[in-house]
Amino acid sequence: KYQCLSFRKVFVCIIKSDMQFPPLFKSKFLKICAIIMHLYLLYCISGMNAAVRATVRVGIYTGAKVYFVHEGYQGLVDGGDNIRQATWESVSMMLQLGGTVIGSARCQDFRSKEGRAKAACNLVKLGITNLCVIGGDGSLTGANEFRNEWSELLQILLKAGKITAEEAKRSSHLNIVGMVGSIDNDFCGTDMTIGTDSALHRIMEVVDAITTTAQSHQRAFILEVMGRHCGYLALVTALACGADWVFIPEMPPDEGWEDHLCRRLTYQRSIGNRLNVIIVAEGALDLHGKPITCDIIKNLVTKKLGFDTRATVLGHVQRGGTPSAFDRILGSRMGVEAVMALLEATPNTPACVVSLSGNMAVRLPLMECVQVTKEVTTAMAEGRFEEAVKLRGKSFENNWNTYKLLAHVTAPDVKSNINIAILNVGAPCAGMNAAVRSAVRIGILQGHNMLAVHDGFDGLANGTTESSGWSLPASMIEEISLNIAKFNIHALVIIGGFEAFVGGLELVTAREKYEELCIPLVVIPATVSNNVPGSDFSIGADTALNTITTTCDRIKQSAAGTKRRVFIIETMGGYCGYLATMAGLAAGADAAYIYEEPFGIHDLETNVEHLLEKMKTTVKRGLILRNEKCNANYTTDFLFNLYSEEGKGVFDCRKNVLGHMQQGGTPTPFDRNFGTKMGAKAVLWLTDKLKECYRHGRIFANTPDSACVLGMKKRAMIFQPLSDLKEDTDFEHRIPKTQWWLKLRPILKILAKYKISLDTSETATMEHVIKKRGTV
Repeated sequence: KYQCLSFRKVFVCIIKSDMQFPPLFKSKFLKICAIIMHLYLLYCISGMNAAVRATVRVGIYTGAKVYFVHEGYQGLVDGGDNIRQATWESVSMMLQLGGTVIGSARCQDFRSKEGRAKAACNLVKLGITNLCVIGGDGSLTGANEFRNEWSELLQILLKAGKITAEEAKRSSHLNIVGMVGSIDNDFCGTDMTIGTDSALHRIMEVVDAITTTAQSHQRAFILEVMGRHCGYLALVTALACGADWVFIPEMPPDEGWEDHLCRRLTYQRSIGNRLNVIIVAEGALDLHGKPITCDIIKNLVTKKLGFDTRATVLGHVQRGGTPSAFDRILGSRMGVEAVMALLEATPNTPACVVSLSGNMAVRLPLMECVQVTKEVTTAMAEGRFEEAVKLRGKSFENNWNTYKLLAHVTAPDVKSNINIAILNVGAPCAGMNAAVRSAVRIGILQGHNMLAVHDGFDGLANGTTESSGWSLPASMIEEISLNIAKFNIHALVIIGGFEAFVGGLELVTAREKYEELCIPLVVIPATVSNNVPGSDFSIGADTALNTITTTCDRIKQSAAGTKRRVFIIETMGGYCGYLATMAGLAAGADAAYIYEEPFGIHDLETNVEHLLEKMKTTVKRGLILRNEKCNANYTTDFLFNLYSEEGKGVFDCRKNVLGHMQQGGTPTPFDRNFGTKMGAKAVLWLTDKLKECYRHGRIFANTPDSACVLGMKKRAMIFQPLSDLKEDTDFEHRIPKTQWWLKLRPILKILAKYKISLDTSETATMEHVIKKRGTV
């Protein structure tokens, strides 16, 4: 039953309690608490080090002793020098590293009961009764079986005289919490596994590079990405790059796909496209179970169409590289939640996994997740492909449905006589084009006439595409209403930041005066500041966050040969501290100053003293982030001068204002995918709303729910009336009054070694993946 473990590489990290728990935990844990054990899939992947760092540091924060087990299960079986105590400093400067700093190895010994008994003996001798497992379904299943036979292993060790009765009593049970690490994102119950986003970054870098040469030479490119049993990487890549076709294991192409593919590629060339891109998951099959490979597709396209065709297999480049900001934050959040789950566990608590649902950390029964994951494989083997897609989860299903909407569909012959206008409002950000592209294509497929309004509300007011302007002055409303009537616009898609939100509100308010404004409209949040009410995420924020994180990595690396240096970096965001806070988590900042969390001279003094103490350790670098409008008096120059003066003789300072580089760059896979789905969902909603609002031969929409913000809230994309969001908006400072990410601020401070209290009032509770799958 442990055969699956022979195909895994693992590494292990363990924590032992020193009986110094905060009051929250003293009543539950009197003696021993072991916290981490990391089991990797066949290869190590990016983002794991963030989970290691967070779990170790939060474990130490609770008063635990932390041990690394080097070389995975083999190190756990061998014991000795493979198990070494970890310190706070031992997990420093590792956030930006891919793979694992602990190492991994195959372990045949753990497959036998004798080997597992040795591993159990090492755990018992160290007083370890709690494990946190990072890996895929095979690794997690093996750990759960290890837990189930724990009592039997103790009896074997006791009879052999290798442990005492007292040691057996002290270690009478084993608790397990899992974190899922896999670039394939193939574990049911979580929207994203650690390592997936980084793999998508590697893939899109290659796709973007190939696209330029393909356009120059008018070539067709076939790219094979990883995904032996799961097509998530291939599917999201196809959405993000606008591929002509994607092959995934969960949904084989219909019979005659060869002719369909050739017709599709020929049509794309006929409308002026100079390249074709086909994405293939390595486990892609046809309806008869035969593999569909790059070579098969290349030969087909070359012989039947005569296109100059190239095939590229990306291979293991997808597993390496620097972790993305998303994976660093995900690993950190999961690490903290795993520690909390273990501290709350009892001998009767079932093994669970901590996972991500939307932007929420959730706990799910481990074996339920494994069961559903296996059901996907069974469904594919039995030809129940639609069910396999549903079993993958809502995120996978939404991606597949969006792909089907945008690909392999031709525009209808019958038009709807509906005109939908699309405009971008506010400062530009990466990912806007993805939203515009999908909105236009979905609109055309619905039979609508899609109008592009250049230069925001100015263009809509002037009826021109020449002028430039970003906001909506009240004096323009009359001109806007006249042009809506002139161009016979029936609905609006407004893509932008806070200006788009306010402009949409003004249009709704003016409906009482101008009947022409009584049309459905939807606002799609798109801004690096992530400050639009009604949505937890905005298009463009992830790209900006990765830009900041990458820049911080390079700045910190610049000080590799210079000890005792502190960097003060100013980020954008207006009054919203999202970028500063999340970049602080991703880059390992010592402090992040934001407007939402007022600070004074006492706080600055505490931060300086913290850095002075830090310079006495082996870590000789500091990183301070400052949101551009966090405080009118404590400016970046002020902080630079303060830290320079107070650190004189101990450390020196450098400052960097990142500026508008945060608004540029190539969109990340997240922003491309997010923008694509938002644009498609917005136009489909408008289509339904237009049918509801059609009265007496014309469109008339004056209800609050006919003008909405489309946003991601917790676990789903939802439409919220603009008027309902006014009460939750701070119009003076252009931010929502309630912001979910503020709850992550204590994690940032704990990981930076500040002595603060961690609010556990909203820790995740155990859910059930089967119930969750049916209700989302």
